[in-house]
Amino acid sequence: MSHRTGGATKTDARPAGRGAPLRVLLTNDDGITSPGLLALARAVSRVATTFVVAPEHERSAASHAITLHKPLRATRVSLDTVDVPAWSTNGTPTDCVVLGVLDLLAKPPDIVVSGINLGANLGMDLIYSGTVSGAVEGALFGIAAVAMSVTAFRDIHWEPAADFAAELVGQVAEHGLPSDTFLNVNVPNRPAAEIAGVEITRQSTRRYVNRVEKRSDPRGRDYYWLTGSAETEESPAGTDAWAVAQGRISVTPLRLSMTYEELDPVLRSWTLPVPGR
Repeated sequence: MSHRTGGATKTDARPAGRGAPLRVLLTNDDGITSPGLLALARAVSRVATTFVVAPEHERSAASHAITLHKPLRATRVSLDTVDVPAWSTNGTPTDCVVLGVLDLLAKPPDIVVSGINLGANLGMDLIYSGTVSGAVEGALFGIAAVAMSVTAFRDIHWEPAADFAAELVGQVAEHGLPSDTFLNVNVPNRPAAEIAGVEITRQSTRRYVNRVEKRSDPRGRDYYWLTGSAETEESPAGTDAWAVAQGRISVTPLRLSMTYEELDPVLRSWTLPVPGR
């Protein structure tokens, strides 16, 4: 899928223009009523003109799904505790960014922030994450983008992550990000005074181990629940999982290209005949 914004092709995610009001689009995969999204909107709206386009209900693990086979609808809504323009949609996080950039906001935002996600997005979680894909879609449009997560599922300290996101938005606006890149941020679930610092990290190989629970309904028909848990092995120093285990905020710079250059010479040594020759 190719993207065009205002008739222009995708460009580098450069800093926002000097003197121009900073415009930030927020989305998530936990839904429009998520307390993480509300905390993010409150914090970011203090430093930028803020818009929200988010799914009407939870779309966790939607990855980069887009809606092609049914109509998408966007409904103007009012958010609790924060007065910013907001829409809920029946689409995925990726759909939300597309709708926001191409129609709802009138003109594209300077930055896309996706989150604050309930639960970590570390290591190989990124492949499944709707939160991360919201940021990826921003990057595909040539817009500087950030994915934000808190590394817990209950008794959440939202404010430290929200305040850090607002500070990071200012830094991204000032410095910009290279084309086809974005930042993945994971914040330990601690009060601000107990966060040990900020670490610039690399993606770990931490995996989510999937399991299938097979059950039978009252009519004897099989059905399944997909479940699982994160690996518990210690991650190497310098990785995202290691940083949050140390009580530090992990900021991981990521790029969209998945080419593995080191495998190139190996593949060139293979014999790969053209079919029919």
